[in-house]
Order: sequence, then C-alpha cells, then structure tokens
Amino acid sequence: MKRFAYCACVLLIGFPRLLAAETPEAAGTNTIIIGTPTNVNWWAGIIEDGYRMPLTNGYTVNVQGDNHQNQIQPLLLSSQGDVIWSAAPFKLQFQAGGGDLLVDPKSDAVSQTKAGNSLREAFLYASKTFFPPSRHEPDERLFASPQYNTWIELMYDQNQADILKYARGIKQHGFPAGVLMIDDNWQEDYGKWDFKPGRFANPRNMITSLHEAGFKVMLWVRPFISPDCDVYRELARQEMLVKDSAGEPAVVRWWNGASALLDFTNPKAVAWFRARLDYLQTTYGVDGFKFDGGDSSFYCGVATSQPESPNGQTELYGKIGLSYPLNEYRAMWKMGGQPLGERLSDKAHSWADVRKLIPDMILEGLMGYPFSCPDMIGGGEFTSFLPGRMIDQDLIVRSAQCQALMPMMQFSVAPWRVLDKKHLQAVLRAIQVRTEHQDYILKLVRQAALTGEPIVRSLEYEFPHQGFARVTDQFMLGDEILVAPILAAGAKERTVILPRGAWKGFDGKLYEGPANETVPVPYDQLCYFEKAN
Repeated sequence: MKRFAYCACVLLIGFPRLLAAETPEAAGTNTIIIGTPTNVNWWAGIIEDGYRMPLTNGYTVNVQGDNHQNQIQPLLLSSQGDVIWSAAPFKLQFQAGGGDLLVDPKSDAVSQTKAGNSLREAFLYASKTFFPPSRHEPDERLFASPQYNTWIELMYDQNQADILKYARGIKQHGFPAGVLMIDDNWQEDYGKWDFKPGRFANPRNMITSLHEAGFKVMLWVRPFISPDCDVYRELARQEMLVKDSAGEPAVVRWWNGASALLDFTNPKAVAWFRARLDYLQTTYGVDGFKFDGGDSSFYCGVATSQPESPNGQTELYGKIGLSYPLNEYRAMWKMGGQPLGERLSDKAHSWADVRKLIPDMILEGLMGYPFSCPDMIGGGEFTSFLPGRMIDQDLIVRSAQCQALMPMMQFSVAPWRVLDKKHLQAVLRAIQVRTEHQDYILKLVRQAALTGEPIVRSLEYEFPHQGFARVTDQFMLGDEILVAPILAAGAKERTVILPRGAWKGFDGKLYEGPANETVPVPYDQLCYFEKAN
C-alpha cells in the first residue's frame, strides 16, 4: 500500500461495485490511499457534470459503459498540480473531509503524478503525457462564424425547400453565413445514407446554392442501421454489426426507436461507413458531418468481432471523424488533443441550463477538448419550442451573449421567428462582439492545436491560488479577455471578480483589480473585460 499527498475522492478501477474505506486497513492491500487537505480542488472528466466541478461532497459516478450523454476523459486534475489518469473506465465516489482515493495498483491503466503546484501545471503534464495535441484543428469555419442547425425549425421534416428558406432567413435578417448543419431525417433511412427523394428534388443543386450563399454544409449521421431496410440485411450477412448473446445482430433501443449497430472493431464496417460518407461528399458536395450517437451505453452486452469495451467503441467512432475536418461529436471516450469538434449535451430552454454552459465549457478545455461548442443558443431540446410553449426572449439573448466569446456559437431556433425587434437586435449585437474578436478566437484555436491549452479557461487556471477555484459564472477567453455574462432571469447588473491588474470594461471604463465590481449590464450588452496592458 502506498500513501500520497492529496485527495478527497474515491476512484475505483475495475471494481464491480463502489467501495468505501475509512482506514488503510479497511481499504485492503489492493488500494492506494491519498490523504486530503481542505485546500485541494478536483476536476474529473465527466463533461455532463462540469457544473458540479470542482467536486463536492457526495459526488458519485460510474463511466463503465456510460458516457453520460457527453464526452468522458478518464482524468482527474487538482488545483495543487496532481494528475490521475486511468486508461480504463472507472467508478468515482467523492467524499469531502477525510475521504480517500482508492485505485487498483495491480492495473497498469492507472497513473498518478505530482506534476507541479497548480491546475495549469497539472493540465499541461496530462496533455503532454496522455493526449498530446495533434497540431491540427477542425475546419476553421466552425469558429470563424456562427453555426446554424436545422433541427429546431424543421425537426423530422428536413426538406430541400425549407432548408433553403432557413438559409435565406439567416442572411436576410443580418446574420453572417457559416456552417449549416442538416439534422436527422434528411436520409432515406438509418443506414441508408442518401437524400430522401420525396423531400429533396435535387440535393446537389441545393448544396451548390448554399455554397454560393457562403455556407458550408454538414449532414447528421449516426452508426445505427434500421433493421427494416435492405442495407441491414447486407451488413448482417457480412457480419459488420454487433451481435447479441444468440449470435444474431443486436437491436438496441434509442430515442427514435430500435436499430442495429455498426461494429467498429471490424475494419470492413469502418470502411463501409467511410465509403458512404465519401459518397455524400463526392456526389453532392457535402462538406462534413455531425456524428451523433456513438454512446458507449448502446454497446453494453453485445459481442464484437474483436475484443473491445463499450467505451472503446465510442473511441473508435471518434477516430472516424479525423478524416473529416468539418465534424461534430457529442459522445466521446478519450480522444483529447485531436482535431474534433466536441459539443455539450442537449440543453433545455431554461436559466438553469444556461448557467451550466460556463463550467461545462471550462471542463471541456481542462480535459483536452478545446474545440468545443456549448450546444444550441436558447436550448437544443426541441420540445421547448413546440407550439404553446413559453419562449423566454431574454434567455435567448443572454444565451447568445454567453456563447459569443466561446470557441463556437450555434443557432437552431430562428431568432427572427421567436424574438421581437429589440431582442433580435441584441442577438445581432452579440454576433458583432464575436466578429470584433474573431481574429483572437482563431489565434487561440491555432494555439490550442499546437499546445493543447484550453480556449475557455477558469480563473483558477490563469490565476492560481487566489481563491478563484469555485468561480464558475465567468471565464477567461485565452489569457486576455475575462467574460462575465448575465446568467439570471431579469438581471440588469452583476458582480464581477477581477484578478490583479488593469482591465478595460465593455462599458469603456478602466477597472483595477483585484476587486469585486458590481456593474450595470443592459439587456443588449455582453459583460466582458480585456487586459488593459
């Protein structure tokens, strides 16, 4: 048994159930115990729970066969420079005030290191050691302009006429062209990756028209195959699908029904899927893909052609996106440092979910996913925008402002449809702020490809040991801009924590830190500060 310096959590690798140990004797001989001072804060790589970081008492999670609807990085970082990495899925239980970190020392999957004395030093060590930056970034169009997704406006009625109408509306209402994502149900069927003839008279012409209007076009895809289509029968015959205990193609349930799953441990299945994507690019001029699905939970209890964990299947799906610079993923296992666009899980049209954006995005960067998108402005759950639902116009404006100085910002619900003139102008003002800082954002994207460093950073990352570890309602964009958006309904002012130094505010005033400043923030303004020197 070994004893180290820090921690207030219990990490169990390869155990069938959560265990607890108050003493080394109770923990047994197969554990490593790390004592805990109260000044240590920990961040764990469960992106969906970013708003619960740094970890607090009573936090438990199991990522074995469960990516919790978002990215998972098997990493823990502390504010005191500690790094814990597990190449295998794990269970975690956090108990403050004397809790212990328990791992299985027989497993060579686990690595523990004292990398320095700060969160930044811990991250830089982890990045260099476990997920080094690839020196490549996704297509810069993901960052240079807002993105637009057809999901909320069209839902399952994706069709050529309305897609072109949506694109025209973007430009007619003063929004810049950007990446346009055509979402679920453009295809003939799940696994039949071609445009549905009854809805798309001439998809090649449609995409040409979108290109001429300044858009790049992405299509929604996922690794599911409908068991009712002819493609399923051929893939089953060639054993490209995962199997159930009876040796037949497994059929799993998901939010749109029941489907078979491609087996990405089979090179033939990978080649088939890539061939379909390449066909869409060469035949229609498609620029990239939104890779939905891939959640490890779908791969639990199935047989594959080669041994692989459910989490590993998610990772294999992620590797496919490396061939397509214009990409987006929601589910992921590992793959930090790679040129993949990672987005947060679907957020509701609620202030509670708006407040999750900053801590979730901070965690994305800390876990090696700097090229990240904070879901759709105003929320990505379509039920929030069904007829009869109340739409909070202020929430959409503040959501747009919150995203304006993040790596990406993505619209789906058409602001010009749901907002009055005053609120629409406020959203356009948020885009203007982004445009004014576009060069700096792109600079950070390129730097992240080289260094791996986060684009969205916590104050603790930039200003260690100054009491900022639990500040989760403001963030640093790189090392020059502090962003403190309004995150509460009806708020017209907010208190901003300014670190040491001179700061020029969005209001033109000069502020001197360290200080807590309460500043008025009109409905059409984003609260942010730039280093004055």
